[in-house]
Amino acid sequence: QVQLVESGGGLVQPGGSLTLSCATSRFTFRSYAMSWYRQAPGKERELVAGISNAGGSTNYADSVKGRFTIVRDNAKKTVYLQMGSLKPEDTAVYYCNGGFRSPLWAWAQGTQVTVSS
Repeated sequence: QVQLVESGGGLVQPGGSLTLSCATSRFTFRSYAMSWYRQAPGKERELVAGISNAGGSTNYADSVKGRFTIVRDNAKKTVYLQMGSLKPEDTAVYYCNGGFRSPLWAWAQGTQVTVSS
């Protein structure tokens, strides 16, 4: 069973920055593309960003392009989401999962990001 542990969320003011982390274990991390998703209250979960297994390709939702960056460290089996210029509409629970454009595994607990003054 794949284990994913997201962390790094919190309360941040508009315009601020946060970096989320997703640590994995018990599987060959470097073989999988990884992605970040988010789910805001009352909305469906949406894909935010994806990164290929070697990190050479990335994709982003239009709403976060230029503000968010997905990176990975295969040695640490961790994928990160660097978020900048945060807006209130970025408020959501953020999840990571395997795959480049669609999830591969069961969802973990996620990490809450709240953007508010």
